[in-house]
Amino acid sequence: MNFEFQHVTYAAWGIVGLIFWMISFFYIFRKPQLFIPKKYRKKGFPFLRTLLFAAGVIGWLYISFALAGPRRPMGMDKNTIDVNDVFIVLDLSRSMMAEDLKPNRFEAAKQKVVEFTQLFPKDRIGIVIFAEKVFTLLPLSTDLELIRKMVEQIRLGPLGDGTNIGDALALAVGRLIQSQAKSKVIVLLTDGVSNVGTLTPLQAAELAAQNHIKIYTIGIGGDKEARIPVGPNMFGVQRYQMIPGGSVDVKGLQEMANMTHGKAYMAGNNRALENVLSEINKLERTQVEHSGRIIYQELYFKYLFIGVCFLLGAELGRRLLLREGP
Repeated sequence: MNFEFQHVTYAAWGIVGLIFWMISFFYIFRKPQLFIPKKYRKKGFPFLRTLLFAAGVIGWLYISFALAGPRRPMGMDKNTIDVNDVFIVLDLSRSMMAEDLKPNRFEAAKQKVVEFTQLFPKDRIGIVIFAEKVFTLLPLSTDLELIRKMVEQIRLGPLGDGTNIGDALALAVGRLIQSQAKSKVIVLLTDGVSNVGTLTPLQAAELAAQNHIKIYTIGIGGDKEARIPVGPNMFGVQRYQMIPGGSVDVKGLQEMANMTHGKAYMAGNNRALENVLSEINKLERTQVEHSGRIIYQELYFKYLFIGVCFLLGAELGRRLLLREGP
């Protein structure tokens, strides 16, 4: 049978119970109150007592099995939910280390992504990250805990040092094209100017517009005097340098938003993303089929009842048939 167990380690308590019961059954550690000469003792192991011993062992094994929480999966509970499909496209270039947002642009952006998922728990959210390379961190999902854990694990560096906005947007568009939702949205969070990649940001925006996907752009920072840390000098003093490639491409972000009927925002502080969330919340949602929790047939009580019956039978047999006291 196809079983799953919720608490496998709990079965050990049933084995412990069996050991103590066997000690009681064989009167181990109990001093005899009446000494019977060896020649008058009954030989062998009486048949009835053997049956009662076997019944007790079977009972404790069933109880141990029940404590492990056996259950059988019966299928998925399917229902429908109203959703927007949203892909967050997050810039991981080195300039995101600038500290004009606290504690820096990168950590502030990560925090806003987590807040986004908490404010709209029914929307399906995916995440694309990019620097010089682009990568789908998470396909569309409603699992808030999974999204939070994935965002927390994001680190700067593995995707290179460039800013590949065009290819990152194109990847998100490709993911959303397959969606059944009426409202398909890309939220781009970036602090730089696209300088690498196969597609330009405007080419990717044109592709999004052709597929009725709105792009909301968030220009992070924007302080022309912002600098990024480059490590301490020989005296232990933190050094900074100007951001390579310049500040946010405000004009380009506005053009992408206009082309796709989205909106462009500048995040000069840690609260700007809330405006985007408010806009997205007004969009029409689409009812889609959603696979919910797995339905299980719980078998705990069944095996516990069988085990208790065997054990109760063994104990009643000892006292009523064998006349053994506690």
